[in-house]
Amino acid sequence: MMETQEKYTDRELADRILNNETALFELVIRRNNASLYRIGMMYRFSHEDTQDLMQDTYIEAFKHLHQFENRSSFRTWISKIMFNLCYRKTQTWRSKHVEAMTEKTPVSDIETNETSDIVMNKELNSVIEKSLLNIPEKYRIAFALREINGLSVVETANILEVSEGNVKTRVNRAKTYLRNEIEKFYNKEEIFEFNLIYCDPMVDRVMRKISTMSRTQQQK
Repeated sequence: MMETQEKYTDRELADRILNNETALFELVIRRNNASLYRIGMMYRFSHEDTQDLMQDTYIEAFKHLHQFENRSSFRTWISKIMFNLCYRKTQTWRSKHVEAMTEKTPVSDIETNETSDIVMNKELNSVIEKSLLNIPEKYRIAFALREINGLSVVETANILEVSEGNVKTRVNRAKTYLRNEIEKFYNKEEIFEFNLIYCDPMVDRVMRKISTMSRTQQQK
């Protein structure tokens, strides 16, 4: 199966699956595991909850595959399903637990969470500060005045004695420099990485679910 990973385009793959080549859905799972996993983790779901959401996403995609019209890429289409499921789960969880947590969460838990946030903020600030110091001075200063000190474009232009357009240009270039510098601190492929050891189990659980669904439909 791995040898056929690149054999079909997403459109060809969807058409073949719709033409009862259900086993090929495995390729859909393998192609999208990493990106869907990152979406779930960005919503701060646990590893287990994220995998449950991924399974639900694949099942929804399989059920509604005939609605994929190729207006966007398949990855965009299936990512939107994952986004919607994550959003709904977040809203449901908040409606049930936020008020209860406010009333019942032990002080010790709140302090632990606050401590964790403080450590993360310090680390993030350190990365940003180091990155800022590596970008050209004229861009760094414009960025600091405008984005950190909160001055308006006019105020920044007056201080630097440049035009307002020049301020906007400098700030935009500073952001570009800053993004490039920050990227040196991480490997984007490793952020919320979906380890390959989880790939086969995800394929198995989704394909079993689809197989059960297909048998149920045939018996009706």
